[in-house]
Formats: sequence, C-alpha cells, structure tokens
Amino acid sequence: MRQIAGDRVTEYNYRSDRVELAPKGGQRATSGLLEPPGQSGTTRGGATDLIRESRPTPKDMAEYLNRRNVANPGGLPRGPGGVDFSTLDLKYIGKPVKGKGVDFAFDANEDPTEKSGWGGRAKAQLISDAFFTWLALSPDKFWVNLNPDEPDRIMDAKFGKTDAGRVLLEADLQMKHDFYKAMDPDTDLGKRYWAALPKQNGYPCMPGLRNWIEPKTAQVREQDGGIYILDTPLRLKSTAQTTITPGPGTPICTPNEAETKAAQRVIDQMIVPAVEKTINTAPQYADLRRVYTARVAAEYIRQQDAKAPTDYHKIINSGDVSRWPLRAPNQNWTREALFNKYRYIYTHGEFEYKIPANGTVQVYLVGGVDMSKQPKHNVSKARFTAQHRYLPRQAQTSVKTLTDNTDMTGRVLLGANTAADDTGTSTPTPTPTPTPTHTGRPTPTPTHSGGGGGSTHPPPPATPAPSEPGGDLAHTGNDSPIGLISGIAAALAVAGGALVWWMRRRKTAQE
Repeated sequence: MRQIAGDRVTEYNYRSDRVELAPKGGQRATSGLLEPPGQSGTTRGGATDLIRESRPTPKDMAEYLNRRNVANPGGLPRGPGGVDFSTLDLKYIGKPVKGKGVDFAFDANEDPTEKSGWGGRAKAQLISDAFFTWLALSPDKFWVNLNPDEPDRIMDAKFGKTDAGRVLLEADLQMKHDFYKAMDPDTDLGKRYWAALPKQNGYPCMPGLRNWIEPKTAQVREQDGGIYILDTPLRLKSTAQTTITPGPGTPICTPNEAETKAAQRVIDQMIVPAVEKTINTAPQYADLRRVYTARVAAEYIRQQDAKAPTDYHKIINSGDVSRWPLRAPNQNWTREALFNKYRYIYTHGEFEYKIPANGTVQVYLVGGVDMSKQPKHNVSKARFTAQHRYLPRQAQTSVKTLTDNTDMTGRVLLGANTAADDTGTSTPTPTPTPTPTHTGRPTPTPTHSGGGGGSTHPPPPATPAPSEPGGDLAHTGNDSPIGLISGIAAALAVAGGALVWWMRRRKTAQE
C-alpha cells in the first residue's frame, strides 16, 4: 500500500504464484519480442500481458481505462495505466541456450495515477527490432552521416530501411536543433556563451563545428547466465571543422589557430555539457537511448553465440533485416528526405540570433551536426551486490508479472521469455554459474562491405575519442577484458565525415 494524498492510500496486488497463471479467461498474451524466427514457443510473460492492453495514443488509452475501470472498480491487479511506456528500456537479457528461450526484462517509470499506459507496443517493438537489426547487420554498417558535401554517404542502404537507422539519423538532426538552442543569447547560458567567445573586429568569433554523439562507458553486470544493463550514458563531442558547401550570409570571421582553440574551449565548457545532459535525459532522445541499450544486449548475444550456436545464430551478420522494417507511422520514411531537410536548413539557415556588437546588431545563422563510438565496463560482483542487491530476483519475477524495481524509486520491471507456454513458464534454464574469468573475445573489427546507396565506409573521426578508465572494451568483475562492443569505428556510430555548424551573419540595415 502507498500513501498518495493526505490519508488516502492505493493498494497494489501483485501475483506471486511460483508459476504465474494466464490472465483470467484465456491464454497469456503473446508477441514476437526478441523471439528468434523459427523458434518453438513464443514470447509470453508479464510484459506481453501489459503491452497487449496498451493502446497507441493517450486518447485511446484513456477510453480503454475508463471502460476497464467501470467493469472492474477495484482495479486489481495493477494494470497498464500504471506504466509510463514512454520511458521503457531494456534492463536485462538472459543467456541464450539453443531451444530453451531467453528471459528478458524491461523497466519503465510507474504512474501512480494509473493514467498512462499508452504506446507500449510501439516502444517494445522498437527495442526488439533494433536488437535484431544490430544482430543481422555487421558492425561496419552502424553509422550515419549528415554532411552537406556528401549526399551519397548518408548511411548504409539496409540500415536506412530500419527503425534503428531512422532513430540514429533523426537524433543527429535533433541534436543540431538542441545545440543551437543552447546558444540562444536570449537565455542566460547563451548570453554568457557569446560574451565568452574570442572577438575579431569586435564581433564574437568561432569556427565551423563538427558535433557527434558517442557512448560513454556503459555499466553492466554479467552474471547468473545473463547481463544486467545498469547505465548506458551518451557523450556529446565537438571539434572545429569546415565544409565546401556554403551556408547563408557572410562568414562572421576567419578564426586563426589561437582563436579556434579559445572558442572550442568555451564551447566544450559551456554548450557541450548542457546539450549532453539533454541527450541523456530529454524525451526527444528516448528512442536513441532505447536503440543503444538494445545494441548492448545484442552484442552480448553475439558473444554467447560465438561460444556455442544459439537460436539467433542464423540471424547474426546475415545482412537480412526484412523482418524488422520501418514500421507505421514511419513506413515511408527515407534517409534522402531527411538529408534534404537537413541540407535546406544548412544552406538557408533556421535560427536567427541578435547579438549586440560594436553598437550594431548582427544576426547570426546556424546549421549542421554529427556522432560516434561505444565502450562498456562490467562492474564488480561486490559493487553489483551492494547497489543492486534485489535486481536478479526481481528480473526473474518480472518474467511472470509486473514488479517494482527497487534499484530506482518509481521504476517497475516487466519481462517475458521468448519460448514460454500459455501459462507463462519457460523451458527450465541452466543453474546459474559464477561469472567466468574469461568471457570471450571481442567481435573482430569488421572489414567494410558494400550496402548499396553509395559508400558504406564510415568517415573517420576528426579527433580520437578520449580514453576511458580500463580502455575501450568491456571488463568483467575481475578485469579480464571482454568485447561487448566491437571496435571504435563500428559502434552505435553516428559518424559523420564533416558535418559542421556554420556560423554566419546577415548584413543589417544598421551597418
């Protein structure tokens, strides 16, 4: 029971049978989430039960919940309205054993008002589709490139027909908007930013920029025949770079080396941290965070399959993503259309900033963007036990029914098994074993291969990525290196060649 206001309380009843039964009146809901094609059995569990009841829009969900509450005034057990599916992410995936199915668990914010619950199918499907995309395509395809000089190198053609690819390219463009919103001189941050830039002839001066998103070191724990995905932060990087394609207006300055370095320091200290926080927390990047977490899970499956063939074996590096296409409402989305939108913004400008300078008002226009990379660290058993003591048991419970995630206040876990029967029970899994001292070899650095639609070679990063403690590859609890994420250029890469910010001024009547 939980107090919600004054002396009012809400009571939640969780099913706690050793073997969770199907919902009253029929079999458990089924889905194809994370389920290998051709596998016997189907995905069932606490997640599929709730996702079945989720509706696509807030209006549809409100109408459904109203009908449900009329039919069941007590509201027990807890229903889909108590889960905020807009925050859904993958938290755990078990070790795949051929013919046995795989346990997995999502987590999401709870909604004590029981008024959420919409969009569950779409978000769960995106995670599942991205998971299979990361398995089916070789890692050298995992990049996107918005560069006005390179319309033929936007992204791999097959990757561009998936929602994972769409999410990466759209996030790249979104990051551009958020970057120059942070520079808005009408805000406190923007005002301080323009004042801190080096000056040339009295005007603030900065170079063209290349910006990209790359993963920071993910925190995971591999034990008991599975991997717990604890934290998957993303990093924003920026460096000076120019392009051939001109932006609008007249360049505000031509910075020398000292001015370029000084401006970059200001950008790195003031703008980059603000936008990086947005990328890691804001709802407009939730899909990007979802597909990245699916990448971590998929690479774990790749590693396990390399040791012994699993039910996913035929999918890995097959190059066939036809089962996981762009889905409604994005079924007609194309990489070319988004590139054209971006290029128009780049060449015509979008935001106008009025910056007082030398007694006149100058208007600056901005346009451009980019991304790349992916290391991971397996936290020690002692740390995992201290900070996530109940997560293993709760993850297993979530396979059968919705349960609280006591790691984080206000979060719930909902899971399933990919080869369950209609009671929600799966084929018995092996007895958990301690994390081995050697957990496999890294996925080999891929050779570049054609994917159609222009070169599939990701552009090289302008500057090397900063090293993380322990290096670029994953580490187990005893610090034996494992390769959860393959080579530097083959990560979640959104690796553009020369995607820049053009800072230009438009001459005004006052000049």
